[in-house]
Amino acid sequence: MSSNDLFSFLDEAPPDMEEGVSEVHAMDTDEHSEVPKKRKAAEEDIVAPPADSTMDQENEAGPSEPKKPRMSSPNPMVTDEVEIEAKREVAASAGLQGSVEAGSRLELRHQVRHQVAVPPGYPYIPIANHVPPAKPAREYKFTLDPFQQVSVHAIQRNESVLVSAHTSAGKTVVAEYAIAHCLQNKQRVIYTSPIKALSNQKYREMLAEFGDVGLMTGDVTINPTATCLVMTTEILRSMLYRGSEIMREVAWVIFDEIHYMRDKERGVVWEETIILLPHSVRYVFLSATIPNAMQFAEWICKSHDQPCHVVYTDFRPTPLQHYLFPAGGEGIYLVVNEKSEFREDNFTKAMGMLQERQGEDPADPKGGRGRKGKTKKGGEKKGPSDIQKIIRMIMQKNYNPVIVFAFSKRECEALAITMNKFEFNTTDEQDLVTNIFNNAIENLSPDDRQLPQISNLLPLLKRGVGIHHGGLLPILKEVIEILFQEGLIKVLFATETFSIGLNMPAKTVVFTAARKFDGREFRNLSSGEYIQMSGRAGRRGLDDRGVVIMMCDEKLEPVAAKEMIKGEADRLDSAFHLGYNMILNLMKVEGISPEYMLERCFFQFQSNAGVPVLEDELRKEEQKKATIVVPDEELVSEYYEYRQQLDQMAADFREVITHPSYSLPFLQPGRLVKIKYKDLDFGWGVIINYQKRQTPKNRPMPVAEEIPPHEQYVVDVLLNCASGGSLSKDRSTMTPTPAGILPCPPGQKGDPQVVPVLLSTLESISHLRVHLPKDIRSSQARETVWKTIQEVHRRFPDGVPLLDPVQNMHITDDKFKQLVKKIEIMEQKMFSSPLHKDARLPELYTLYKTKVEAQDRIRELKKKIQATHDVLQMEELKARKRVLRRLGFTNAADIVDMKGRVACEISTGDELLLTELIFNGVFNTLSPEQCAGLLSCFVFTEKSEQQTRLKEELAAPLRVMQEIARRIAKVSTESKLPIVEDEYVQSFKVELMDAVVQWCRGASFSEICKLTDQFEGSLIRVFRRLQELIRQMSQAAKVIGNTELQEKFDKSSEMLERPNSVIFCSSLYL
Repeated sequence: MSSNDLFSFLDEAPPDMEEGVSEVHAMDTDEHSEVPKKRKAAEEDIVAPPADSTMDQENEAGPSEPKKPRMSSPNPMVTDEVEIEAKREVAASAGLQGSVEAGSRLELRHQVRHQVAVPPGYPYIPIANHVPPAKPAREYKFTLDPFQQVSVHAIQRNESVLVSAHTSAGKTVVAEYAIAHCLQNKQRVIYTSPIKALSNQKYREMLAEFGDVGLMTGDVTINPTATCLVMTTEILRSMLYRGSEIMREVAWVIFDEIHYMRDKERGVVWEETIILLPHSVRYVFLSATIPNAMQFAEWICKSHDQPCHVVYTDFRPTPLQHYLFPAGGEGIYLVVNEKSEFREDNFTKAMGMLQERQGEDPADPKGGRGRKGKTKKGGEKKGPSDIQKIIRMIMQKNYNPVIVFAFSKRECEALAITMNKFEFNTTDEQDLVTNIFNNAIENLSPDDRQLPQISNLLPLLKRGVGIHHGGLLPILKEVIEILFQEGLIKVLFATETFSIGLNMPAKTVVFTAARKFDGREFRNLSSGEYIQMSGRAGRRGLDDRGVVIMMCDEKLEPVAAKEMIKGEADRLDSAFHLGYNMILNLMKVEGISPEYMLERCFFQFQSNAGVPVLEDELRKEEQKKATIVVPDEELVSEYYEYRQQLDQMAADFREVITHPSYSLPFLQPGRLVKIKYKDLDFGWGVIINYQKRQTPKNRPMPVAEEIPPHEQYVVDVLLNCASGGSLSKDRSTMTPTPAGILPCPPGQKGDPQVVPVLLSTLESISHLRVHLPKDIRSSQARETVWKTIQEVHRRFPDGVPLLDPVQNMHITDDKFKQLVKKIEIMEQKMFSSPLHKDARLPELYTLYKTKVEAQDRIRELKKKIQATHDVLQMEELKARKRVLRRLGFTNAADIVDMKGRVACEISTGDELLLTELIFNGVFNTLSPEQCAGLLSCFVFTEKSEQQTRLKEELAAPLRVMQEIARRIAKVSTESKLPIVEDEYVQSFKVELMDAVVQWCRGASFSEICKLTDQFEGSLIRVFRRLQELIRQMSQAAKVIGNTELQEKFDKSSEMLERPNSVIFCSSLYL
């Protein structure tokens, strides 16, 4: 490491930095003279943190019912805030638009922030006072960036650190220093990553760097006695539950991509692991930028009673330029420059071009039928497609390699095929691609080498075009990664999974759309997703700029675009959820319990963090309520109740009269209607037209049955609106009344406009109709109609006459007639109140309403505070424990029985159902291949359109399995943990059962591919998970001493894992 210490030049002359200078400022630095405690993890006994003694007593007596969270250690202190602003000059770059003079310079600034969460009483020394060791664990030929220096100093002090920085900022340097630090001190270190592919890649890098490195991923174990072990987080969790001896020697754990903890499915594994790790372990957390990094550090500090530093930087080694490409356009528009300045002028031009190309109203049923409505993203029409134009421009300006992010596997492949006329590689490069490709697949069987995916891909790769998505064979993904790293792929079409972890930057990133389908709906990309993927642009030390191009085929609002491109990164929020495997393992391990996990999880910590804010709000509301004094409060209260009931009845009344079956015959042009939505009272207007809501283009819309009938129609009404409102022509995001349009305030001259409103906003329908001019588009015509409405008001001073719902609209429903009577009775009560004609009524009513709202808010806040003090998910835990007792997995004292011990071995499939299948003897009568076929139902989760007809040899055990699943669902529902029985049964998918059996019986991979509609890579992922599950089932059989069943599962595993098959071939990184 450089002898230049970051804090040695605080308030002195700034240090030299890459291509420029840095300015450094320290803020709010605490001064302490104490020397920090020396805590050598290797010298301490590493055991799981002890549970509270009270909890142990409760567990002996039976299920525990804690009232308050017992994570009762004092809150950590946040201190030692240091903020550094660094600036550097870089050569100006024209990027993709030649607009910068040669030789000019550009000044860029970035922030580095440091804070630390410290346990009360800890003798903390400010980081600025840190004295680096005489001989650092690792020295560098280059000067570390400021954030790297601060992070290294934390490690040198044996204190945990969270590094929050953009992709390619240089976080790996911090991890490498932690490893070197452990090697120097003869301590073991674990490096965890979220995915096996990343673990394999990291193992290769670290083996070359440090030598003494091992790998454990479940599929592969290499050198498990090494000082540095690379593994997936799931393996680390498993080691902790099993009390592995390795854990006694571990001093540091490095969590790469810790922001993965927010993943809904797997994020819980990170929380379990962190909670189970001993207090003596120190941590390095590497994360993308997260806005609540300090909250995470405070949780670590509170959980493990140790300091945790946060080092955050918005530093990008290669500054980015962000462009928009309007669909069907000819050019790109710079919307965010290197200084992160949003260019409103260029954005407006891009949106104007998009509107011109697409037609003004995306929801218009006629839109898109003409030339303007069509775009050519993929090039299915004559002439070059949009993607071809962009790629050609990028190649001409030498801005390759480029990653093109598409949001489906099929789109990736379709777009890659459109590159068939381009040749990006030289003859020598093509020969090199062929050699690397052939070497990679030489260990595959001759049959597998002829797979269509393999034979079809090589011609593309030779041209310098690659594809990367989850449906590819793993070996092909790795070949493509290697070729991309070697510069032999110039254009890579990838799904967003490519943005996770893998260190593969490009010069340019292209998004084929601003929207994606997330499994439930089409939506704009979140700012976090955009930041993660766009961060692949710009290679450190190679590019002066990274370029990001967004192809937008939707009319993006400027606010939405700014939010996406310039918005904050996604928060790190807990995705903690309970599972039976977790509960049983925690009940089995001495000294901890499921309650212990619930109390200490990040989910609970985040919930508790809001209590001070809620208590402050409660204080304010109580003070506010105490100051409100209402004269004649009893009378006002009574009147208020009448009015509230009448408002509810009026809403019920309106819901009936606006039902299309009654109202549509009366929505003729010229009809007077009164429009009101919540607090927006537009008063009387005139119907111009009505139509059924159109399905928005490229956006999902709920099926008609899900939308209330009176919200399925849009009525165009001429209303007197406040001046200055702007009416968007885009009806694809229809709201009851358009955003930006407000009623004209009383006493002011308004602006009559034709406003599209939902049928549900009609408060009253008049008996009257007025004459409309033929053309209502001119402001003069609208003013004339408005004057007619004013004349109606003058002629009917007692109110505009309404349609009679019974006589005119023919609503004969008895319940509706009763409602009308109730309204009449309530109106009489209200009119007879002494306050009704009291001049003070409006003031008194408003005052009392304010008091009621304050009281409601007080009640709501108290409920929230109480709920926060309760341990979240405790009721679910009690219900899950009931399920376990009723199914015989635990006894009445919550001691884990044999069934429970078996379920502890199973984490890759539904542990309850699989254990029940073992104990019901379902596998006893099946052959090894049938066992594998049945187990495939537990690991296959992809969508499939194929119709499956199973032979009786598979259909019979499947019926038994489904019957047992129904019994589990019934027990769960009876235990107050409701499960939709049919959904639960159907979640075990049968589509791959036959393919698995045929594979085990010797069928080739190409043959089983014909039995399913799945991508080859998706099939391999299922087979590998199946292999993992079968290994767990073998271990489960061993637990109960069933040697015959264990041997059967071992045979299944042997039949599944053929040597040199494309399914189980070794990673190229190993």
